[in-house]
Amino acid sequence: MQSSKVRVKNKAPAPIQITAEQLLREAHERGGGGRRGHQQQPRSQITDPEELREYRTNRRKDFEDSIRMNRVHLGNYFKYAKWEEEQEEFERARSVYERAVDVDHRSPSLWLKYAEMEMRNRFANHARNVWDRAVSLLPRVDQLWYKYTYMEEMLENYAVARTVWERWMQWEPDEKAWSGYVRFEERRGETRRARVIFERFVACHPRVSTYLKYAKWEERRGQVVL
Repeated sequence: MQSSKVRVKNKAPAPIQITAEQLLREAHERGGGGRRGHQQQPRSQITDPEELREYRTNRRKDFEDSIRMNRVHLGNYFKYAKWEEEQEEFERARSVYERAVDVDHRSPSLWLKYAEMEMRNRFANHARNVWDRAVSLLPRVDQLWYKYTYMEEMLENYAVARTVWERWMQWEPDEKAWSGYVRFEERRGETRRARVIFERFVACHPRVSTYLKYAKWEERRGQVVL
């Protein structure tokens, strides 16, 4: 029984791609911890373009095999996309993330990793597209909105950030989200806009705690709420 399993398994990969170097590298990877330093050495010693192509082909085959064995496990896609990002193969990384989206587009962690990859590498328009798709599909996941507005604010696209906040408020989120919008306008020095948002805030959440929060906010500005 066991020998037949081995024969079947060996039919899938091309034998020429299984090298001693690959086996050693995989052994180091499984070792983890302090072996990570040794794991990097073979990569730094690759100087020949043909050798680099072979290395990348082998690694991609490993990742594809992992996905074939468990197509619905998003972790396989995350590792694959991260490796492609490290190779600066950004189109390939996007392709892997898109395949993951086809598997589970309801996963917040997938959208977060996808957009953050784009942000890390300064692809603002790509990141914006990913965030936009994410909040459209998962409008009740606050973290996606926070990350989206944060990116636009860091890029100093304040009008765009405000538009994103407004889209979010249409879903009547919890008090924390409204407070975040108020603080955004305060950072811009837009007290009048912040006041209007607070008025909408208490209308959306007409509770004693909300009115007290509004009153304290006005008190800090030396105004009396009548």
